[in-house]
Amino acid sequence: MIAGLSKTVALYLTPVLALTAILLSVFAFLSPVIMLHDQVALLTVTPSASSFVQGSSGDVDGANLFLGLLGSCSRATNKAQLNCTGPTLSPVYDLSALPRNAPSLLLSPPSASTPAFIAIALGFSVSFFFTFSLISFRHKMGERVSAALDKPLIQRVSAWIGFFGFLIGLTSFLIIRMWFGKAVQDFNHSIQIQGEQGPKLIATVGNAFTSEMPIILTRPSTNKFKQVAWVAYAFYAIPVIFSMTKLNVKASK
Repeated sequence: MIAGLSKTVALYLTPVLALTAILLSVFAFLSPVIMLHDQVALLTVTPSASSFVQGSSGDVDGANLFLGLLGSCSRATNKAQLNCTGPTLSPVYDLSALPRNAPSLLLSPPSASTPAFIAIALGFSVSFFFTFSLISFRHKMGERVSAALDKPLIQRVSAWIGFFGFLIGLTSFLIIRMWFGKAVQDFNHSIQIQGEQGPKLIATVGNAFTSEMPIILTRPSTNKFKQVAWVAYAFYAIPVIFSMTKLNVKASK
């Protein structure tokens, strides 16, 4: 029973996890400009009074910003129509919805090389998913294809593709997390310095990274997507480990 369960995990569950990781990474990469406009973002700016009154979010209406790797989406009020910029690796965020006294200069996109590296990592991840799946199910293919995929060189190349995709992608997301984390701190600090005269806005690290915020800045969240990037790479690590240790190869014999 245990052997059968191990084989099922190695052959069937790990490709599903790899595919799920790719989809979640694509969500984090393309949002909010292309998809999930107000549900997934790397940094969000929403109306709130919690910067002035601890533990109070209040019923505040105002500008909403959703910033991502390829651009931004914004609206002047909570119920206004959402406007998004065109997707590009060198985005210019549309901050026109913010009031004049908002520290908009602190909300800048990362350099174009960072989203480019994530795109490269996604390319590695897709290639790894196909090679990993083919190697895992090579015993169900013809003898010629099975013999080719049974070569150690093919299996090593697949494992290294997966490893490089994991390393490049995770490192890039960590850099972006630090970039936007600093932007959130500076933005909120600038607003707090202005006191009651400042705009009733709050910046938070988006749910493409995490749904957690400092206690003083906490407000209820209605987003359905939580910790997209970190969950993606937690899932992605499993098939990479299986491939590096050749567990998927052993299970199919």
